[in-house]
Amino acid sequence: MCKEWNTFVEEKAAPAKAGAIKIKKEAKAVVLSSVKADEDEREITGIGELDRVLGGGIVPGSLVLVGGDPGIGKSTLLLQVCQRLSDKNKKILYISGEESLKQIKMRANRMGDFSDSLYLLCETNLDIIREIIEEQKPDMTVIDSIQTMYDETVASAPGSVSQVRESTNVFMQLAKGLGISIFIVGHVTKEGTVAGPRVLEHMVDTVLYFEGDRHASYRILRSVKNRFGSTNEIGVFEMREKGLIEVENPSEYMLNGRPECASGSVVACAIEGTRPMLLEIQALVCKTNFGMPRRTAAGVDYNRVNLLMAVLEKRMGLPLSNYDAYVNIAGGIRMNEPATDLGIVMSIVSSYKNRPFSGDTIVFGEVGLSGEVRAVTMPEQRVAEAKKLGFKTCIIPEVSLKTVGKAVGIEVIGVKSVNQAMGLI
Repeated sequence: MCKEWNTFVEEKAAPAKAGAIKIKKEAKAVVLSSVKADEDEREITGIGELDRVLGGGIVPGSLVLVGGDPGIGKSTLLLQVCQRLSDKNKKILYISGEESLKQIKMRANRMGDFSDSLYLLCETNLDIIREIIEEQKPDMTVIDSIQTMYDETVASAPGSVSQVRESTNVFMQLAKGLGISIFIVGHVTKEGTVAGPRVLEHMVDTVLYFEGDRHASYRILRSVKNRFGSTNEIGVFEMREKGLIEVENPSEYMLNGRPECASGSVVACAIEGTRPMLLEIQALVCKTNFGMPRRTAAGVDYNRVNLLMAVLEKRMGLPLSNYDAYVNIAGGIRMNEPATDLGIVMSIVSSYKNRPFSGDTIVFGEVGLSGEVRAVTMPEQRVAEAKKLGFKTCIIPEVSLKTVGKAVGIEVIGVKSVNQAMGLI
């Protein structure tokens, strides 16, 4: 049960379509060891951040759903993918149900030159689209967007649950039957999920979400489902006039403009997939003017901030119940990894005592309810990232010292508890 009102949708039974895809295949069981799965079959897009999120490239015959807020850059990214693959003489079909040919051409002119192997089609009728795909047999097809497609045999408006599900089912059959890689653009609701039935995400092979403030320059491409790779990887892009540009070093990008000798500013290290990212955690602690202190968290879990402040008050004796606290991750990025606990704690203590934290020091570690600093995953990669960006000191959990070993060019300090870490401020 979904436990929500107005979730029933009337659907009329439709007769079987005569034009359904008929692909003759003999049903035969095979031995698992006889199946060949060659990783070299993946098609490299040339956009490293996208290839990372996809698991190494585009798998032929895969169905990929790309969601995100309006204006975040979904169509721009896919048009850039079409540009890269068409330069490799791959036959690409870009189908748009929202923009005219002139609008797509104007956007393409800002990106540069396109080869003649890219074909455009402005159509929303599913039967016509299916016939053209079967006739053209492109290497890759882009559908922008799935909510504009409609099937005449389904008695509902475009964008409805029935239409979206039926359209996705047709594209899934085309992708698997003809071996065509199909990218589907999906609108999102105000809650941030793809509009339409939840079964839509179950039908496709990969679900990618574009995140980030549309008024900011950076974008994060995150995989929430991937049958061909990890769902922990992210891609970082920057929106510019000519399209999306890869951010190969997100840590350096996120730390730009960091204040010097400012209390409450601490650099922490988090892991996204296999990539370490350095983040600036900012905290502002001030005396409350009301009976109820105010707590605000941006980029981190609000409940986690309250928990860590309770640890500081109970274990370290800081009277934070009479203080307002505002915690923010600079740059607008959101991070919920436990390794940022020690950074949040140190920034709150730094702001409370009004003592600046060393600008060439980073911290990471999980904080327990007893005030202990616990180990985190991949500590050696985090220390190496800090060293690469020129940091001199790294405060880590003491139990991780053996894993890190002797690091050349950076001082590694192990701490057992928050109380010991506070002594370093």
